[in-house]
Amino acid sequence: MTLEQLRIFIAVAEKQHVTQAASELNLTQSATSAAIAALEARYDIKLFDRIGRGIVLTQTGRDFLIEARAVLARARAAAQVLNDLAGLKRGSLTIAASQTVANYWLPGRLQAFHAAYPGIDLHVSIANTEQVARAVLQGSADLGFVEGEVDDASLAAKRIDGDALIVVVGAKHPWVSGKNRVDGKNWIGGKKIAPKDLLATAWVLREPGSGTRSMFETALRQSGIKLSDLRIALELPSNEAVRTAVETGDCATAISDLVVTPSLAAKTLYRVKFDLPRRSFYILRHKERHVSRIEQALLKSLQG
Repeated sequence: MTLEQLRIFIAVAEKQHVTQAASELNLTQSATSAAIAALEARYDIKLFDRIGRGIVLTQTGRDFLIEARAVLARARAAAQVLNDLAGLKRGSLTIAASQTVANYWLPGRLQAFHAAYPGIDLHVSIANTEQVARAVLQGSADLGFVEGEVDDASLAAKRIDGDALIVVVGAKHPWVSGKNRVDGKNWIGGKKIAPKDLLATAWVLREPGSGTRSMFETALRQSGIKLSDLRIALELPSNEAVRTAVETGDCATAISDLVVTPSLAAKTLYRVKFDLPRRSFYILRHKERHVSRIEQALLKSLQG
């Protein structure tokens, strides 16, 4: 049974006349009759009674007409869904993002995209960089947004402008309180911290696998210091937990400037003069998966 056969059957049933139905469908009378005959033969039923020169629906035909109309209605609805999807009137996109991107960089941009395409459902999950890459690889996420570089041949990574990684301490830290001075000046507001001075304080850092930690480790290595050389007091699984721990304690951390901007303004955190490179973010997608129109539209909006 085909949709075309159903379409022909409905037209003949409504007209109760093969020739008129054929004309309406722009088909020949023989093609129309053959379609009805094929349905009847395939299921060994009678859909029409031939009475004189006319035809009328049998009871079986009347029952089948209800279902045939419903099937065609669903087919039209399905076609409309495809049209809407193609026109970005509806659809969905699943995104996995690492914490800094998800909490501080993406929200405003996704809101702008939603305003432009209100019929598109966006589903966002938050994890660390390694977990985001795994989600894209496994297909549970269409796109991934991460702070760290990902080395996987199956993934395409598009670099975008990101944030700045900075070193901060809380108000109780000796570098702020004046208990540790250099050349008569506090570290905060005074001379830059030298790499060796980083060894003199305890640290609160994100967990292994996070992009922030990986970036900080790379920067340390370029300064001749290994992460294992630092005195790590706490490893915490979120930026907010790290920020709060540093605000209330006497440790230092390396963290995104996006995360601590309000704290710096409120003077619950202080920026240490130690140069760290600006950080790029990366958009991940699986190389072998189709790039949908929704993905294309989102990527275009992020570049705007």
